[in-house]
Amino acid sequence: MNLNIKDTFSTELPADPILENSRRQMREACFSFVTPKKTSNPELIHVSPEMMEVLGISQEDLTGSEFLNVFTGNSVLPDTKPYAMCYGGHQFGNWAGQLGDGRAINLAEVEHKDQRWAIQLKGAGETPYSRTADGLAVLRSSVREYLCSEAMYHLGVPTTRALSLALTGDKVLRDILYNGNPAYEKGAVVSRVAPTFLRFGNFEILAAQQDFVTLKKLTDYTIKHFFSHLGKPSKETYLAFFNEVVDLNIEMVVHWQRIGFVHGVMNTDNMSILGLTIDYGPYGWLEGFDFGWTPNTTDRQYKRYKFGTQAEIIQWNLFKLANALYPLIEEASGLEEILRNYNRKYIIKYNEMMRSKLGLFKEDKDDTLLIKDLESVLHLTETDMSIFFRNLGKFNPAKAGEGTEIVKDAFYLPEELDEVIQKKWDKWFAAYAKRLKLETLSSDERKIKMDQINPKYVLRNYMAQLAIDAADKGDYSIIEELFELLKDPYSEQLDHEKWFVKRPEWARHKVGCSMLSCSS
Repeated sequence: MNLNIKDTFSTELPADPILENSRRQMREACFSFVTPKKTSNPELIHVSPEMMEVLGISQEDLTGSEFLNVFTGNSVLPDTKPYAMCYGGHQFGNWAGQLGDGRAINLAEVEHKDQRWAIQLKGAGETPYSRTADGLAVLRSSVREYLCSEAMYHLGVPTTRALSLALTGDKVLRDILYNGNPAYEKGAVVSRVAPTFLRFGNFEILAAQQDFVTLKKLTDYTIKHFFSHLGKPSKETYLAFFNEVVDLNIEMVVHWQRIGFVHGVMNTDNMSILGLTIDYGPYGWLEGFDFGWTPNTTDRQYKRYKFGTQAEIIQWNLFKLANALYPLIEEASGLEEILRNYNRKYIIKYNEMMRSKLGLFKEDKDDTLLIKDLESVLHLTETDMSIFFRNLGKFNPAKAGEGTEIVKDAFYLPEELDEVIQKKWDKWFAAYAKRLKLETLSSDERKIKMDQINPKYVLRNYMAQLAIDAADKGDYSIIEELFELLKDPYSEQLDHEKWFVKRPEWARHKVGCSMLSCSS
């Protein structure tokens, strides 16, 4: 395996001078060198052909033992020194202090076809940041991250990617529901890939420690390698950098809202500096359209990270990043102005997105009201978001009275559509039909464009759980089926219609199919 190693993070930034793998607080360093834990009986479950090509890995490389050993942590690439990043973070609104890569180990950076990629193992053992944890991962969480990373990419959502999924042959003790009933599960490792895994928390920890020298080094490094078009470091450059991070994160969260994705743990240490979706834990897709839904059991009471507040939380997190960058700028006005513009930018992008979901490609002053009215009606009964918007493309404005019939498969309990609710739906469809008459596209042309915005297939939690249950028994066929299905989520794929259905009733309250814990 001949990868083009071009390490920058571990060669240009200060390292922790202590080499032993002990838990400790870090100072004046961005990372610690660490060696992945060897596993007893590693076995590859799945490898992404696309990511192999992206990294310059050949099919021949798969046949030898090196690929398996490197991407399960049993050997290290020549001339590389794996490491774990140091970062802090605000968790559920509270400063948590030092966190860091507790179960992620960065192997190396690879350059291929003028693109740079950082390769990381998740679940490869303890690091100085593991605190009281073991640094390992289990099969169920690894399957979810592997499938979701690639599914999100093909949905057009900014995301980290996944290269491989493997079993370790070791057992890992986990308390899946945090209810005092731990059990041993199959250990696994995911190899995930991104241009960088830098998070808001990497900057926050240095600012909190008042280590402004290292903060400047990290910020200059980030601009040099990922925002080089901004030019040489200066106060103006730092402001421009922050503004771009804001724009990237707005783009990301608008995509989340478009497809009904809920991250579940939007702590600042889970926010990518590149606006990538990162750290797939207790995530989920909306089944019933519900601004108040969260997939995270830890968030059940306060619902800080529910679907309807994701954009607001992004803004809150960006405020914390602005505080971290302030020591480099020493003037608040520029940062404050950028943050003030957040809502305006988001609302513009959100309304553009929602118009595209509705097939409205000419802007009209009443579109915002039409969108808000739809969101209200969608909350009246449990209505599957993905199926509703996908089937809405079949709506004929000349037959407005048939609106609910067109989308009926999206209703979980059709019997709840009483006379009052039906009248509200009829009123909305009448307004929608009237609005569509302002468009110049034919119904067929509109449907084609809407189908490119509204996915037919998403990774519903029950689908991932079926793959997990089968994989736990040694059957990886559902992983392969879903992997292939989700590479083309906007196509009809008529031979896979069984996946274009509402969540089955058996999955409504089943562990792993509804809400999940942070260990998921």
